[in-house]
Amino acid sequence: MVQDAEMAKAALVQAKYTDELMKKPHVVGVGLGLAQKGGQPTNEVAVIVMVDEKVAAEQLSPEDVIPAQLDGVRVDVQPMGTFVAQ
Repeated sequence: MVQDAEMAKAALVQAKYTDELMKKPHVVGVGLGLAQKGGQPTNEVAVIVMVDEKVAAEQLSPEDVIPAQLDGVRVDVQPMGTFVAQ
């Protein structure tokens, strides 16, 4: 199954880059899943970077911009809002 192999590769990429991604502004989590387009899931496996809000790349320093892919795996930035403990 192609998607299983893609998910396994994405899991390795996630493990490699999570600490680095979590240090970037607005990032609240990193996971695996399907990329979204227009708020709807696609069939493309991606490392999902969860942010409290999306910020234009021009408003970030170059080192704080989240790349579109890491080691050949798509990175999808998804806004989650702010998490609050209940």
